[in-house]
Amino acid sequence: MVSTELVEQLRKLNRVDKLMVIQLLAAELANEETNLIKSGASYPVWSPYDAVEAANIMLEALNAEASSNHE
Repeated sequence: MVSTELVEQLRKLNRVDKLMVIQLLAAELANEETNLIKSGASYPVWSPYDAVEAANIMLEALNAEASSNHE
């Protein structure tokens, strides 16, 4: 959580300094984004293959929608 003291200090900055803070924070966020996926690591990926229960639920929903449109 951002402290009220920090917010007040940021509000007192001039326009150029505020832009520099924005640039610094944007660079920090971009750096964190590039470190999310590590080279050489393996990550699980969900696949709908063998998702029979999910397919049945979707088919029931589609059938219910189709039958309600014909009434």
